[in-house]
Amino acid sequence: MLKPILDFLSQGGPLMVPLGFASILMLAVILERAVNLRKKKILIPEIVQLVETIKGPSDLNMTLAILDRNPGHLSNVVRAAIENRDLTTEEIRNVVMDVGRGEAKRIEKGQTVLEAIAGIAPLLGLLGTVVGMIRVFRVIALVGAGNANALSGGISEALITTAVGLSIAIPALTAYHFFSSRISEIVLEMERVASLLLAKLRTFPGEEMRIDDTLSGESR
Repeated sequence: MLKPILDFLSQGGPLMVPLGFASILMLAVILERAVNLRKKKILIPEIVQLVETIKGPSDLNMTLAILDRNPGHLSNVVRAAIENRDLTTEEIRNVVMDVGRGEAKRIEKGQTVLEAIAGIAPLLGLLGTVVGMIRVFRVIALVGAGNANALSGGISEALITTAVGLSIAIPALTAYHFFSSRISEIVLEMERVASLLLAKLRTFPGEEMRIDDTLSGESR
């Protein structure tokens, strides 16, 4: 069963090599995305629940200990807020935003690869079509248009590379949009958790004083 497929693909000419590499890379990235973009892997339920149940400064040391046991994107954002809790509210928010942007970039890694494959694969297929048609015209110039066997090689090369390029680009583009939507949901949830934590930190003893100091400093 595999041999007829390989024989068919081999008729696509030398451009089947980069197309084959693109297909393998696409499958590897999709697998990596499917594994690492599971919501429970990033939005660890224990951490989310912990943030929702924090009641006072006495809970923060326990929170940091749990973050140590559960490293990851959300842990880094929560840790940034807790470890900088002695700053003013606005300063804490800026630190958390910077850390959050960095974690969002890390979550998005691999998306650019899928996007590139979705754009390059059809172009490689089109290039194969052009090369195949050039071959057809060369054969016509040598033996005329009446020899079907002589023309079939170039026509096969022209059609197969186009079909394979599109067969790679379509799932790559679909996967790109699917995972982009999931990333947006994850980032929004991370922002919700971070906002909830910041709101709780403002209610801890001493926070009101730092906020008042900041406002009075601005008024001066």
